[in-house]
Amino acid sequence: MNALTSFFRDEQGQDLIEYTLLLAFVCLASAALFISAGGDVAGIWTATNSQLAAANTSAS
Repeated sequence: MNALTSFFRDEQGQDLIEYTLLLAFVCLASAALFISAGGDVAGIWTATNSQLAAANTSAS
């Protein structure tokens, strides 16, 4: 019984678990940000590509 109570009171791995959860939260937040920004980047890329095509046509 003493071994079981000492197991539940042991806090040796608590920091590792907290840092792992924090890292997982940061990774999920970053992934959500990159996914939501993907459409904006595609729009900018399309606009830039069409402007370059128009400039190439007028320069020729």
